[in-house]
Amino acid sequence: MADYYTNFSIALSLPTEAAQTYAVNLARRAEQAHESDELPYAFPPELADQIEDWRFETEANQAASVHGLWLHTEYGGIDAVCAFIQHLLQKFDPVGRATFEWSNDCSKARTDAYGGGAAIITATNIETMSTHAWLHEHSA
Repeated sequence: MADYYTNFSIALSLPTEAAQTYAVNLARRAEQAHESDELPYAFPPELADQIEDWRFETEANQAASVHGLWLHTEYGGIDAVCAFIQHLLQKFDPVGRATFEWSNDCSKARTDAYGGGAAIITATNIETMSTHAWLHEHSA
């Protein structure tokens, strides 16, 4: 049996310590909801549909003069992390944008196991691409 992985690691800047605290607390509430299948009180509705896909870790940046997060995983959660980042941009940086890449990997050689993708996220738009889709579009 093969194990499939989707890896990403993102450093996301936030404007204030209060924004960082809000983001960490929201991520903890989402992780609890993921484990219990119960949404916390007053959970942002735009993130509610992402709980099932919430498979990433959220850590506060520990640098004293920098506010932000480190989002990372080897278990996927691309849609959820994009929605989370967009929520934070809408709330704290409506003109900002975030970008990141991910990789797909496997513990055994499989023809469908390798690739990746990238995302560009703003407060109003999430655009993603996968290498699989890109290759499909360009093969003819």
